[in-house]
Amino acid sequence: MFGFRFVKFQPSEYVLKVKNGKVVREGVGLSFYYYVPTTSVVVVPVSSIDVPFMFEEITNDYQTVTVQGQLTYRIVDYRKTTQILNYTYNLRKNTYLSDDPGKLAQRVINIAKVLTKKQLEQLPLREAIQSSEHLAKTITQEIERNEEIGKLGIELMGLSILAIVPNKETLRALEAQAREEILRSADNALYERRNASIEQERRVKENELNTEIAVETKKKQIRETQLDAERSVKQKQNAMKEEQLSFDTALEAKKQELIGLTVANQRAEADAKAYELSAVMNSLQGVAPGVLQALTNVGMKPDKLIAIAFQELAENAGKIGQLNISPDLLQGLMAGTGGNGGNAARGGGGR
Repeated sequence: MFGFRFVKFQPSEYVLKVKNGKVVREGVGLSFYYYVPTTSVVVVPVSSIDVPFMFEEITNDYQTVTVQGQLTYRIVDYRKTTQILNYTYNLRKNTYLSDDPGKLAQRVINIAKVLTKKQLEQLPLREAIQSSEHLAKTITQEIERNEEIGKLGIELMGLSILAIVPNKETLRALEAQAREEILRSADNALYERRNASIEQERRVKENELNTEIAVETKKKQIRETQLDAERSVKQKQNAMKEEQLSFDTALEAKKQELIGLTVANQRAEADAKAYELSAVMNSLQGVAPGVLQALTNVGMKPDKLIAIAFQELAENAGKIGQLNISPDLLQGLMAGTGGNGGNAARGGGGR
């Protein structure tokens, strides 16, 4: 109505709304109203694009091979891509105004073809038909570094080489040659198996003889080991006996030394006591017997003093006329206290 219309795009489409030559709105899966006379819409696919390819190339030995594969890419810089290629969309017919979107895939295939040709020219036929994985890896790295890919605003997501096949005549020749090699290998395997059987039999006999020799050698080693063990045991026993004798001899020597030291100590102690008694006797040589008796009684217990007194009385019994001993004194002597000074024995008579 009045030239205004509504349009809605899918989430897999990047849309640029251009009005009067300027981008006024852009994004993924937009929906908007637009004025038909002044508005243009540019639509770029967001999802990845798979492109199969198949082309013929020449190897290093001038053999023709057919390369089959597939590459996957996606547009990452929408502005750069739309500046080079025309992605203007006809909203009435729901188609592009030009065929540039289809040319993008062909440009990518041409780049891959040039790089494939460069690699196959360096390989002979046999290596070429077996280098699909290596070739795909090398071409992928070369495309990632390619300036034209960067200018187109796209990114290579993957490249796979499905087959590298020579022509039918070459393939049959390779098959015949491979078949002959297989038959030759089978014959060689038969001869080698026979030779291996003979060699194996010889080795078995040698192993049997070597086993017998090894058994006899082991028996000899076992006997020698037993003799060495017995000799070692006897040597250790003799060594232990010698050690015991040495220990007993040393112990007896220590005992003799101890006895000598004991005798010397006892002799020295006896000499010291004799010297002490001699010194004491020499010092008391000029002292009166009464004085010695008095010194001896110093600090003596009362019962011993009373005993000495009775001894003196017994010695002077001829001079004593009469002797009275109180009961308290006897009781004290029997009790071990000696009584007191007031209860001493009373003697009478002349001297």
